[in-house]
This record gives sequence, structure tokens and C-alpha cells, in this order.
Amino acid sequence: MSPVFGIAGYVLREAVARKFILAFMVGITLVLAVVALSLRIEVVDGALAASRLFGEEIRASIRSVDVALRPVYMAAAYIVFYGGILFGIVACSDFAPSLLSPGRIEHLLALPIQRWHLLAGTFLGVMTLAVGGTLYGTTGLVLIFGVKAGYWTAGPLIAGLMACVGFAAVYAVMLTTATLVRSAALCAASGGLFLVGGIIAGHRKDVALFFEDGVSRSAFEAVTLVLPRLSSLATAAGNISASMPLEVKSLGMLLLGVMVFGFGALAVGFWRFEGKDY
Repeated sequence: MSPVFGIAGYVLREAVARKFILAFMVGITLVLAVVALSLRIEVVDGALAASRLFGEEIRASIRSVDVALRPVYMAAAYIVFYGGILFGIVACSDFAPSLLSPGRIEHLLALPIQRWHLLAGTFLGVMTLAVGGTLYGTTGLVLIFGVKAGYWTAGPLIAGLMACVGFAAVYAVMLTTATLVRSAALCAASGGLFLVGGIIAGHRKDVALFFEDGVSRSAFEAVTLVLPRLSSLATAAGNISASMPLEVKSLGMLLLGVMVFGFGALAVGFWRFEGKDY
């Protein structure tokens, strides 16, 4: 077995031991159960005749079910995207600092593995958790809306996977932070900071207008140029989930930019970790 997969399995066993996976699955299941039990949809010949959420009627007009449910799918995509990344930042902030803690890191480095295997395996293990939870939650949403409305779309599933790409870039920063300071709080803070930065970067042209023309605006544009445009990715995920035309010019370039940022952050972490004196 590759050492990277071995470390990833070590992270997953750690998550099982902490009851992390159990809590993760129970939380998602409860959310899906609330949605399934609270939502009442009446569909007649492919048109939404009535819908109720928590007992309150949310639409009175009769419209095509795919059009009527667009706001719901859009909202679900944003909740999955931002809610998932925020949950991941908080829940996964302790994995890397714990792996690099005194005593444990010396034991791991005594094994016949290279240092980059540790970081790559930790990253792979956390992303396995993120992708697994996302697939479970979004598949549940697809089934609930498909059964209740008779309208089947893989949009929420695709939107969830795009959220995982965004989280990968954020967690790469958190992992690199762990090589600098073994603190779960600072790892979570760095993840939150880059999430906010990624939201601003997606609106950099609009935000730049609030700066005076000159050095301050140029500095803002230079900093936000290198950040992943997470808000643009969230908008694209919402458009796909609701089966609407994309607002971004090129989804491929947007995803490539986010992944390049993530790999760049990981490269810095690998370089820093190789130079550490444990």
C-alpha cells in the first residue's frame, strides 16, 4: 500500500475513533429528515400545484415544477457550499495539528516513509471525509426532491462536488498553517480568513471601486488576484443546481484557478515541512 494511502487511512481511523464520522452522518441525516418531513409538494402533470414547508404555503401559482423549484435548488447549493466549507474548517482543523503533535510526529517520522507522505496522506484523508459527507448529503437531497416532485436532476450532486473543490483549496491553506504553528485554532482561523478572502476575490471588480484610485486599489487588486474566487464558484454551483445558464464566463478556468491555488498552498506546506527540525 502506498504510504500516502496508509496515512489517509490513519486519518480516517482517527476520525472513527473520535466518533467524528458518526456525528457527521447523524447530523446530515437529521437535516435530510427535517427537509423530507417538512416539505409537502403537490405536482399535477409536471406543474407545481401547491407546496408547503413547515406547514406554511410557499407558492400559490401553478408553474412548471423545474422552474418553481429553482430557488429551492439554488438555496440548497449555497447552503451546501458555504455551510459545508464552514463545517469542514471547524471540524477538520484539529487533524493536522494532532498528527504533528510532539511524540506522535517523531514516531511517524521513524517509519520508512517520507515527510511529504504525511502531509499528502492527511490531505487525502480529510478530503475523503469531505467528499463522502457531501455525496451522502446531496444524494439525499436529490432523492427527496425527486420522489416528492418527480423532477430528477444531478445538479445538487455536481454543486456539492464543486464545494469540495473549494474546500480543498481552503484546507490546503490550513494544512500549510499547521506546518508553521501546531494550533487547531490558528488553522481554523486561517481557513476562515481565506474563505472570506475567496468570497471577496469573486467580487474584486465591484469591491475595488470603493478604494481610491492609486496604490491602495492596485494593492487590493494584486492581493485578490491570487486568491481563489470562491464566491464565483458558489454562484456557478447554484446555477448548475438550479439548471440555469452559468453567470461565469468559463467554469473550467474558474475550477483550474482554485485548484492551482490549492496545489500552490500545498507546495509551500511541503517545502516548509521538509525544513522542519523534529
